Amino acid sequence: MTPDEALRRIAFLLEWRGASPYRVRAFHTAADAVRDLPAGPVDAAEAARLRGVGPVTAEVISQASTGQVPRYLARLQAEAGPAARAGWDLAAASTGDCHLHSDWSDGGSPLEDMADAARALGHRWAVLTDHSPRLTIAHGLSPDRLRSQLRAVAAVNARLGPGFRLLTGIECDILEDGSLDQDEELLGRLDLVVASVHSKLRSEPGPMTARLLAAVRNPRVDVLGHCTGRIITGRGRPQSRFDAGAVFAACAESGTAVEINCRPERRDPPDDLLELAADAGCRFAVDTDAHAPEQLHWQTTGYARAARIGLGADRLITTWPLGRLLEGRAGGG
Repeated sequence: MTPDEALRRIAFLLEWRGASPYRVRAFHTAADAVRDLPAGPVDAAEAARLRGVGPVTAEVISQASTGQVPRYLARLQAEAGPAARAGWDLAAASTGDCHLHSDWSDGGSPLEDMADAARALGHRWAVLTDHSPRLTIAHGLSPDRLRSQLRAVAAVNARLGPGFRLLTGIECDILEDGSLDQDEELLGRLDLVVASVHSKLRSEPGPMTARLLAAVRNPRVDVLGHCTGRIITGRGRPQSRFDAGAVFAACAESGTAVEINCRPERRDPPDDLLELAADAGCRFAVDTDAHAPEQLHWQTTGYARAARIGLGADRLITTWPLGRLLEGRAGGG
């Protein structure tokens, strides 16, 4: 076990236990810091000098670098038991990620780098979902820019060859009337559409419910993104209010997957709504909403949440092979 893997497993187990997002994120940050270290023993004091590494993570790095199972990890594994190990296996079954951004909108890296990072993680596919036009603060894609991006994605896939495919997509704003912020013809050309609310998040429950119902019933929509819009770190942002039972019933009926957003500041939907969606029979997409290559590692913590409430791979479209994913486009599978 490498230090990187040990730290990721600890992050997974902390998420499994419901630890704070700050604590979970600290182990992912440390894993990013050690990813390029040469093989061989690393002294804890040396590890602690790395940016983003503290005393606890330094000890984990030092112990894992000598081939040991770090004591902290061993304790967490013993306390979690076999159910958590099954959850880790579920994370290992991941085939892709339905929600990632590039520097075409508000991501920090070229789409080529995002594709390479997803393939290096073992994904078979990933969906590029840059923002739609009205989200100007995120440099959303006009129809012409989206058409240009489709050509860029085709060029990346030609370079990568078989074994991995970068899928075309968009994170499309759900407008106040529930319509989608992009040309209908263009949405029909995409491999996958994530629809999310980014404006007027504090609307009254009635209008917000109607807005979400219209979106998830739209045959162009495949995934409902970060459904409550909440932010749980820093100054935070309260979750939107809507009739979750009605929205999730509509998702289950239409085949629209509910996103389990893995960003540490989101963890959306919250646990009670995640269980409600599961009870409603929804499918789910365990997505990182990554804006940089290293954030693709966050996906394991979403699988911890899924496994903790008993979701299996068949309910998680991010474990599906590419053919099944595309056959299920627009709720048809």
